[in-house]
Amino acid sequence: QVQLAEFGGGLVQAGGSLRLSCAASGRTFSSYAMGWFRQVPGKEREFVAAISASGGKTDYADSVKGRFTISRDNAKNTVYLQMNSLKSEDTAVYYCAAHRSRLLKLDPDEYSYWGQGTQVTVSS
Repeated sequence: QVQLAEFGGGLVQAGGSLRLSCAASGRTFSSYAMGWFRQVPGKEREFVAAISASGGKTDYADSVKGRFTISRDNAKNTVYLQMNSLKSEDTAVYYCAAHRSRLLKLDPDEYSYWGQGTQVTVSS
């Protein structure tokens, strides 16, 4: 079992940057594909970015390509989401998630473990 905890959310002006971190418990972090998702009230959870277990492959939602970067440090059991050029439409609760697979996943239903979420608010 994996426990996840997100850090780094907050309030930022449009055009600014934030870096989210997700710390995972357990000794098999390197066996898990990881993803970042976001959700706003009244809407479904939305895929943002994903990374394979090794970190060798990544994928992004079209809305964040070129602005967000997902990465991981398996030695530190941590996955990151660097968010640049933030827009007001990026405002959401951001969740990290883990799936025991070498392959990255885009569907939130594929993920077994979730963090509690961290609020990101971008003011225009």
